[in-house]
Amino acid sequence: MKPLLLRPRERRIAAVALLLLALLLGYVLLLHWWLVAPLQQISREMADLRDTEGRYAAAIAEKPALQQRIAALGDGQAASQAFLATEDPNTAAADLMQRVVDVVGKGTQGGRCVVSQKMPLPSAPASPGEPYRKAAVSINLSCDIEPLAAVLQALEQGAPYLFIDDLSIYRNPVASQQNSAAPLEVQFTLSGYVRPPRAGTAVAGSEPRAGAGAGP
Repeated sequence: MKPLLLRPRERRIAAVALLLLALLLGYVLLLHWWLVAPLQQISREMADLRDTEGRYAAAIAEKPALQQRIAALGDGQAASQAFLATEDPNTAAADLMQRVVDVVGKGTQGGRCVVSQKMPLPSAPASPGEPYRKAAVSINLSCDIEPLAAVLQALEQGAPYLFIDDLSIYRNPVASQQNSAAPLEVQFTLSGYVRPPRAGTAVAGSEPRAGAGAGP
């Protein structure tokens, strides 16, 4: 086979092309991967760091305003009428029992209603995910139907927000045999949320809402 002979001009073009190819391979193998690529990576990392620094700087600049807002929210929650008037669960339980006595004293129109027993319940710490502490008492009443309905309505619809649970209503069979108009025996648990501390406390969530309680 006869070898391919190039003319001088073609040989010069081929030599230039080979030189350019050699320079390109040399750049890729010697300069780009060992020098240019690391510098580009460093440049990207520096840009990311500058962006992160800018976000942190903006957050730090907003810190005083956020602290003032948190303090205002804490004061608003502490001043809310939704909570019991004290931060101590034991004192709050005593206030709950006195509130029942006061409500029963005002709601006896149309029949008889007395507090036969009242007892504070142990104060449990706030459960996980529950930002507020509860105070609860056990109440026993001896009431006619009309004042009982008025008492339960006054307890659940007033302020602070109170919750009636474990409601039990029955008529004493022995008293019923002696008196057909014997009052109802009522047992229930009355609870409310203790007022949160005022000093810089950030509380998640909204204040408790009055739930639907059981009627007579």
